[in-house]
Amino acid sequence: MRGVEGLLGRPFAEAYAGLCAPDEVEAMLRGVLESGAPVREYLLRMRLAAEQGRERIRSVSVFRLQDPQGAVLGVVVTVVDVTEQEQARARLGFLNTVRERVGRTLDVIATCQELVEALVPGFADAAVVDVVDAVVRGEESPTGALAQDVALRRAAIRARDGLQVQAHPVHDVRTLNLLPPYAQALSDFRPRLVALSPDTSWLDARRARAVRATGAHTLIVAPLALRGTALGVLSFFRTGGSDPYNEDDVGLAADLASHTALCIDNACRFTREYTIAATVQRHQLPRHPASHSTVETAHLYVPGFGGGGGWFDTIPLSGARTALVVGEVAGRGIQAATTMGQLRTVIHSLAALDLQPDELLARLNDTAVFLAAERAALPPGDPLHRQPFSASCVYAVYDPVTRTCTFARAGHTAPVIIRPDSSTEVPDGNPGPLLGSPEGPPFAATTTDLPHGSTLALYTPATLPTPPAESDSAPALLRDVLVPPGRPLKDLCDDILDTFRGTDCPGDAVLLLARTRPFPAHSLATWLLDHDPTAAATARGHTRRTLADWNVDEDTAYAAELIVSELVTNAIRYGAPPMQLRLIKNRTLTCEVHDDSATSPQLRHARTVDEGGRGLFIVAQLAQRWGTRYTTEGKTVWSEQTLPQSGT
Repeated sequence: MRGVEGLLGRPFAEAYAGLCAPDEVEAMLRGVLESGAPVREYLLRMRLAAEQGRERIRSVSVFRLQDPQGAVLGVVVTVVDVTEQEQARARLGFLNTVRERVGRTLDVIATCQELVEALVPGFADAAVVDVVDAVVRGEESPTGALAQDVALRRAAIRARDGLQVQAHPVHDVRTLNLLPPYAQALSDFRPRLVALSPDTSWLDARRARAVRATGAHTLIVAPLALRGTALGVLSFFRTGGSDPYNEDDVGLAADLASHTALCIDNACRFTREYTIAATVQRHQLPRHPASHSTVETAHLYVPGFGGGGGWFDTIPLSGARTALVVGEVAGRGIQAATTMGQLRTVIHSLAALDLQPDELLARLNDTAVFLAAERAALPPGDPLHRQPFSASCVYAVYDPVTRTCTFARAGHTAPVIIRPDSSTEVPDGNPGPLLGSPEGPPFAATTTDLPHGSTLALYTPATLPTPPAESDSAPALLRDVLVPPGRPLKDLCDDILDTFRGTDCPGDAVLLLARTRPFPAHSLATWLLDHDPTAAATARGHTRRTLADWNVDEDTAYAAELIVSELVTNAIRYGAPPMQLRLIKNRTLTCEVHDDSATSPQLRHARTVDEGGRGLFIVAQLAQRWGTRYTTEGKTVWSEQTLPQSGT
């Protein structure tokens, strides 16, 4: 500062030649002089030559000076240096900003990017974040000081506008180069303040050129460490005319690094749990869905960070029918994945019983209610206790013989049907309650015709974006992609993925497409039988001639004759007319006998002296599997036999 003599007679802006905005200050003084309204504690930034050009912050107050008669004499200006207080307030503001903005996502790279965006250009002219590569992948970082061969990933880098930084790009992976300040910070986990110049001894030629090009003069190296484990390192640079860092800034850097390390650790733990859950879920889903001659299927599965419980299935049923399933368990992580596996297993078990879709969902709901009760009985401290059990599911059965699809829903979105003529349909039907609901309306089954060549789409809500206001519903968006229906299903899945890529929807995106195929007429034979004792012999004759025409091997044909004879005899004895025999040659040989009685057949173990009671026992021994399915008109008892490769 000049002496008093050097200031007398000079304009204010000239006396304080380092004012950052001299015109603004002069306007402020004239305003006080004219209006008389004082200005109190107005902050001015100055860079005075006497203070080596460092930025100082002054609090300026201005008052108009008047004599007793009210004549204006001038203004009185008080100037107080508040640099230390304002810098401390700014550092606290940086810390609060980081606490608010960093760690909002459970993603390591995103967390590091949030940090540099919050601190550049306010706290640093350039900031770099390097994280141990294993941590980015959700793995454990080595404890203690990092070895030189540990790989670091450049997680984030940012510089103020106009500053060209020559550095490794984001996502670049390299081994740790133990330069002195980094080696020291990562050995004792304390930040370091380093003065930089092109002549700094530990800089190699490349780094020296970068320091010269950017004018970097100070560096803070702050380790990212938590519980004695190094997660990475922060680098903050100041360049050009920026004030150099001081020890107070080092303390702030330590606080910033501590908060960031905690956020990275949380993200790493989430990534680790998500990886485990995704692995469990992936191993529980069908890797290669079973092939079906009467329906072609393709699927799309995209796991979401907000999910973990989505699944799909295609299940072969008796009578050349196919069950199509899509469901989703609410929640995320390993709990959702394991619950999904439980429900999927139960569905497979219930499907083997040939239950109607509505009855299957009713029994599945019984299991879900049991699982919900188990979850509610957990100790209050268990995180799972606070998560209510909820799941949705749609179960559809396609019958190629009748060309119909019957489906039932448990709180799930309705399927979309695209017919060969490009007409579309979203079948009406009661969605039913979510699985796990102890009360609510019963599940309802809906049957719709499916001409050959129709495409059926079952999906979870996360597959599609939230429909815009001008769209009637999400299914309308799906229909737009699926029409026209003649394209390969895999191409349709790719189109849907490309169309809705990047939409922000929670949960797993699951899409199951099924295109119906005609069942070969020459592989299906049906006869009406009289309800009298001669029907068994008639049925054996039909079976013998048909299987010969189908070139079925003798052993399989002989066993089929015995099976048909026993099933027809059983229907005559315990069933009711009319009676029908149907043979289906598909991936297996299916024998079906239908009658109008709902009486359930029972497999008995007859004694040696018994004259009957061995019919279903014989069927069970000769067939690969057998069962009973019920309809509104009665029941069908069926059996399946494996066809040798040469006979298919």
